[in-house]
Amino acid sequence: MLLTPLSDLNWAYQLHYYLCFRTRWRKQLLTSASAELLTTVSEICKTHDYHVLQSKCYSDQFRCVLSLHPSQTISACVQTIKANSTRMLGLKRLWERGFLAKSVGRMRIAAVSEYLRRQSEHHGYAQRLLPPVFRYRSQTPIKLSAAHSAFELTHHLVFATHYRVGVFTSTLGEALASYWLRVAAAREFAIDQISVVPDHVHLLVRTVPKLSIDRIALSLLNNGQFFIGKNFPRVLIATGLNQLWQPSAYAGTCGQVSTALLKHWLSG
Repeated sequence: MLLTPLSDLNWAYQLHYYLCFRTRWRKQLLTSASAELLTTVSEICKTHDYHVLQSKCYSDQFRCVLSLHPSQTISACVQTIKANSTRMLGLKRLWERGFLAKSVGRMRIAAVSEYLRRQSEHHGYAQRLLPPVFRYRSQTPIKLSAAHSAFELTHHLVFATHYRVGVFTSTLGEALASYWLRVAAAREFAIDQISVVPDHVHLLVRTVPKLSIDRIALSLLNNGQFFIGKNFPRVLIATGLNQLWQPSAYAGTCGQVSTALLKHWLSG
């Protein structure tokens, strides 16, 4: 069964990231230039459509919390800020090559994980003899790595079926989740948790800095649609769908601390 791939998505999102990068050799280059650097970074971010939620400059490092769009990547963001700030401040070899990047958000990872675990109860399926729900949780999370960076980037993704039609059973959900795990392994991201109910899917996804959440979502949606169309075409025929997914998605970052707490810490 041939289904048209999605090329772009309508997004609801809240993507917050804590970034830190240091001066070359940890030299005290910013002692007298902290105010200028904060202004410079603010101008750079405004030009490139990054939203600065909070920032703080130290003598040998810069820290900030940024809000990004789903199509933007951490790697490109850091490179843009570093290159332009070095040029605008008139300094040579200002920054070290590496950086630290962590996702933060309105909710912490533990709370999001528990929310995914309770989807069966939340939607009233738990009391059924055979609830149409499948849950996956990685017992040994896959380690992700990238050169010159330390990172922990976790995203909560939500996809809905077209017209919110009930498509998935527990068996179909398990098959889709198993396939998605293979897709993630091939595309350099990791899926820590999946919760499938008949008309939508929740995932906890960890990424590397060079990948945008938009690219990852399109990969999951299009590969998932291809898999279901190829292996379970009768399900789509029975439900009258010629497209598996809504052309939209939700993405929210989460971390070990909340955005509010981190903003308060940087403002001190």
